[in-house]
Amino acid sequence: MERPKTLLQAIQYFSDEQVCIDAVAAMRWPQGVVCAACGADKPYYLKAAKRWKCRECRGQFSVKVNSIFEDSPISLTKWLPALWLLVNCKNGVSSYEVARDLAITQKSAWFVLHRLRLALRARDFGKLGGSGPVEMDETYVGGKVKNMHKAKLKRLKFGNVGWQGGRGKAVVMGMLERGGQVRAMTIEDRRKRSIDPVVTANVEAGSHIITDEADVYKHLTAAYYHEVINHMEGYVRDHVYTNGIENFWSLLKRGLNGTYVNVEPYHLQAYVEEQVFRFNNRATKDNPLDDADRFLLALSQVANRRLTYAELTGKVTETQA
Repeated sequence: MERPKTLLQAIQYFSDEQVCIDAVAAMRWPQGVVCAACGADKPYYLKAAKRWKCRECRGQFSVKVNSIFEDSPISLTKWLPALWLLVNCKNGVSSYEVARDLAITQKSAWFVLHRLRLALRARDFGKLGGSGPVEMDETYVGGKVKNMHKAKLKRLKFGNVGWQGGRGKAVVMGMLERGGQVRAMTIEDRRKRSIDPVVTANVEAGSHIITDEADVYKHLTAAYYHEVINHMEGYVRDHVYTNGIENFWSLLKRGLNGTYVNVEPYHLQAYVEEQVFRFNNRATKDNPLDDADRFLLALSQVANRRLTYAELTGKVTETQA
């Protein structure tokens, strides 16, 4: 398809529902449309209904079926500009802004953005450590203690865990391969039991890793070539530093604190994955991606992913699950 280069061009280009359908279909079925139910090829298109009908099972289906768009009454002329905004706004885009820009309710915009974040989730990362050192660190995400309500302060004060570090905050762990990708995910706490499985699942054994002086990383020397930067002594020692992953934390928190403001821990991983997508697909000297490239990559990942409102809000019953 002809590629819009700017937000204005994207809004104009995707103002026609049929253009949107053709664009999504081209990304979903590059070898030609196939039936969503039986997999038969060459269904015929019902132009008036904007749906296909299978020649084999005789079923009808739209381009939204088996995708993040499924069962949404919102037109693709609004979905696609929202996706463009999400993948190309460096600090993210709030549901209030999307609601105003696309003339939908804030509740609908919030749901739309969360379904789009599901499309940004990488399907298969592979392991880090193949081309350079892996910087490893963790950070706290959450409100400041001085700003907490007295009732919440009381719950934290008499909880099972003390006030050390980021009491009452969520923990996010990140790994950045220099010259490569970043991985980040929420973890339960900063203890060995939470960090070890993440490192093992994401970093190739024997790889070169660099961390700060935290005790929780000391045991990794047995399985990895491990170097440590002591931040009490400095932040850079030749090639030993964690400034790359610290830069990612800066971008993540700029979006969380400046754009989204109040993110519930239940939803935090989705916002982390959103920033991971933008970071891993940013324009670099070796990989000069533009806004259209990021948009098309995200659009290619919308299929076979579904998020219902009940799942999003944690109200799925055992029967529904």
